[in-house]
Amino acid sequence: MYNKILETANWIRSKMTTSPETAIILGTGLGELASEIDKVTELPYKDIPNFPVSTVEGHTGCLIEGKLGGKDILAMEGRFHYYEGYSMKEVTFPIRVMHELGIKTLFLSNAAGGTNPSFRIGDLMIITDQINNMPENPLRGANIPQGPRFPDMGHAYDPDLIDLADRIAHEKAIKVRHGVYLATQGPTYETPAEYRMFAHWGADAVGMSTVPEVIVARHVGIKCFGVSIITDLGGHAQVMKVTHEDVQKAAAEAQPRMAAIMREMIARS
Repeated sequence: MYNKILETANWIRSKMTTSPETAIILGTGLGELASEIDKVTELPYKDIPNFPVSTVEGHTGCLIEGKLGGKDILAMEGRFHYYEGYSMKEVTFPIRVMHELGIKTLFLSNAAGGTNPSFRIGDLMIITDQINNMPENPLRGANIPQGPRFPDMGHAYDPDLIDLADRIAHEKAIKVRHGVYLATQGPTYETPAEYRMFAHWGADAVGMSTVPEVIVARHVGIKCFGVSIITDLGGHAQVMKVTHEDVQKAAAEAQPRMAAIMREMIARS
C-alpha cells in the first residue's frame, strides 16, 4: 500500500510546477468551485497511477493544480465513496497521496441532509465534529507509517479555521450554521426514522462521505475544515422525496456563498 502511495505521489509531482500546502475536495454539485481556480495542470483520475475513478454524476473526476485566493492549491474535482464499491483504503488513498505531496491543510465540502429541525435547504453548515456510522474505519489493518496507531480525534475539524470562517462569513454577511456531520455508507437516502435517530444521536446533518477522509487526514497530521450544504431535510413532520438531481440543484445554488468563504480563508491562511 505504502509503495503505491509513493508511486502515485511521485508521478503527480512530476507533472506539477508548484508545491501547494493546501488542498480542496469538491463534493456533489460543488464542482463549479473549480471554475474559481486559475488552473495550471489538470490530471484526469483515469490517468493517475493507482487512483480510483469517480462513478457518480456531479463528480467530474480530475485533479487540479492551480491558484485560488492567490495561493497554490491542489483540488479534487470529485471524490470516491464506499457505496461505489471501493474499499475504505481506496476511498482515502488520495489523502495519503496529498500528505506525501506536502499538503498541510485540507478543505472539504459535501452535500448533506439536514436532521436539525431549524435547518433549511441551502444552508451552509460549518462542520464542528463528526460521527462515523460507516461499517469500517479507514485505519483498520496494518498501520501505515505516517501516523500513530491510535490517533486522537478531539479536534477533527481545526478550531482556528472554524473561527476564521465565522469571521469571514460575518464580514460578508453570509449566514452560516454550525453542526455535527454523520456519515453513512449509502447509497440510499435515509428514511424519516433514520433521520430522527441520527438527530437523537447528536447529528445535525447526514451524508455519505467526508468522515473517512478526515480520519485519514488527521492520522497524518493534516488540518481539516469542512462545510456541508444542506440540500434536503428529513425527520420533519412532512416526508420529502429526495432525488440526486434535487441535491445537485440545491448544492449548485448555494455554491457561490461557500466559494466566497473558502476563497477568502485560503487567501488568509
